[in-house]
Amino acid sequence: MPSVLCIGHRGAKGHFPENTLPSFQHAMDLGCDWLELDVYFVGGELLVIHDQRVDRTTDGHGLVEELKLEYLRSLDAGNGAQIPTLTEVLDLVDGRCGINVELKGTNTARPVCDLLSNYDWPSEMFLLSSFNHEELARSDPKYRRGTLFDRLVRDRWQQAEQLKAWSVNLYLDHVNRKLVDEAHQRGYKVLVYTVNDVEDIKRMAACGVDGI
Repeated sequence: MPSVLCIGHRGAKGHFPENTLPSFQHAMDLGCDWLELDVYFVGGELLVIHDQRVDRTTDGHGLVEELKLEYLRSLDAGNGAQIPTLTEVLDLVDGRCGINVELKGTNTARPVCDLLSNYDWPSEMFLLSSFNHEELARSDPKYRRGTLFDRLVRDRWQQAEQLKAWSVNLYLDHVNRKLVDEAHQRGYKVLVYTVNDVEDIKRMAACGVDGI
């Protein structure tokens, strides 16, 4: 395992439209160890899209969870690509790298876990993460959990402990060596978002983080 995991954020979003099959394929072509993606549950299907609305990343309009599945699948998510289903992404990856599934929408934990159980991959190849810790707590504990934080709350370690988290996923500006050391002492991996600048990459590596 590399000393610092390279996680393709929404695929290779600097090269291809984010959270699309071409973006995930290119991330793998570039050698990413893991892919990160976002899911909502709509019309009985897990869709891979980041925002609550479709407006920024597609040619459509409206709230993801209020739109019909058929409409969502008809949208252009960039360069003619569809909003993919999680099944399509899993089939594309075919066990070639790990996948960090961020639970974005409501009631996503159970259908995600049900779907993952259909794939004969080692459970360690999946990481479920979320800012919504109540939703994350509903996930099957056989899959690793990553507690996402957008600020350094005082009870972060207690929250991670309650969730039996494998990792704490932290915003770049909040990370320093002391925090990383404390996380490691408590038994957590540290994954940092979003790290694009070369100097930030070097700084995070020097801090001893486990993934960027």
